[in-house]
Amino acid sequence: MAPTTSGDKTAPVNTLPPSPDPLLLPVRDPRARDLVLDYAEMHALVADLVLPGGASMYVMSALETSRELIRHSYYRYEFATVAVTHSLFALEHVLAERLATNESLHVLIERATDAGLITAELAVELDRSRLLRDRLTQGAASSAALRPIRAVAMLRAVFDAVSLLLRPPSEAEATDPDVGGAQLEGGLARLWEDHLRALFPDGFRGVDFDGVDLVLLDADVAGLVQRELKGGLDGSGITYLWGCIADLDKIVPLINEEYCASYFAKLRTMAQVAAAPYVPTAT
Repeated sequence: MAPTTSGDKTAPVNTLPPSPDPLLLPVRDPRARDLVLDYAEMHALVADLVLPGGASMYVMSALETSRELIRHSYYRYEFATVAVTHSLFALEHVLAERLATNESLHVLIERATDAGLITAELAVELDRSRLLRDRLTQGAASSAALRPIRAVAMLRAVFDAVSLLLRPPSEAEATDPDVGGAQLEGGLARLWEDHLRALFPDGFRGVDFDGVDLVLLDADVAGLVQRELKGGLDGSGITYLWGCIADLDKIVPLINEEYCASYFAKLRTMAQVAAAPYVPTAT
């Protein structure tokens, strides 16, 4: 670097000759060859990831960065996984603000689900993202854990959750079908009818997760819900039902098959509605 001598107070001039190598342009990651034909098609892949209105600059920045990481996974496959984990910054921030509490992301997702702010199915997808982040932190997974297509679906769940959480409280309450005693009772009957029509997941009979047998758990919840609909649960029934809910909280995030995860997420919602009349009111 040779300083200027003319009294000019600008930065010193670099007198070294330019590099003989041309600037290298990014090339498609070979692992993305079956994803899209060219980079232009990545735009369509993320087109429905629309930034929610009313979000803070922090949340908007985190979500937009996550979306762009998906787009650029065309050049670097690992960006897809990073996109999902980065989006959790926005999710955790919005959850903490809406619930007015600073707890772990797992607890925040549970609280939002119990409050009817997000659906049980959405909570399952969000918890998968959280578990992935934890596995990355523990060194149990690599940054190439997700295919971009799967990452888009997980990122879409975060976008959807943030949009729901940013709704005004009055609007969220107005659209919650399980608010109030009469609505809780009607909601439970409707959930029970839906459950009777649902088929138990193929291939999961005799399967257990973390020591919890899926068939037995399904039967236990069904029996308790029937008792609640027919006249109410006694003290032992209430205790048993909360034990089933704890088991569902534990196993639902561990289920990797989509239909099975949805089936048991809905079972958990039904169990929560059945237990709702027995939650002590705040004083």
